[in-house]
Amino acid sequence: MTTMELVIGGAILLVSLIITIICLMQEQKPQNATSALTGATNDSFYDKNRGRTKEARLKKITTVLTVLFFIMILFMDIVMPLINK
Repeated sequence: MTTMELVIGGAILLVSLIITIICLMQEQKPQNATSALTGATNDSFYDKNRGRTKEARLKKITTVLTVLFFIMILFMDIVMPLINK
């Protein structure tokens, strides 16, 4: 294994651990069958400003880290074998 493979492998491990921790920190959305059937919504101040809350920040961080994780995995699988030839 080359040094580059070890560094990227360590980065993938670190990002996967951070993604797991952030996903566990997020609150679970309630699954209410009656609101799904009736189409009921909650138009409260909290719902209108959801983009500024802690949950919204955690969701954005999760999305960014997931894309980064996917790119690193593709790099390891596609580009690294071409470099090592």
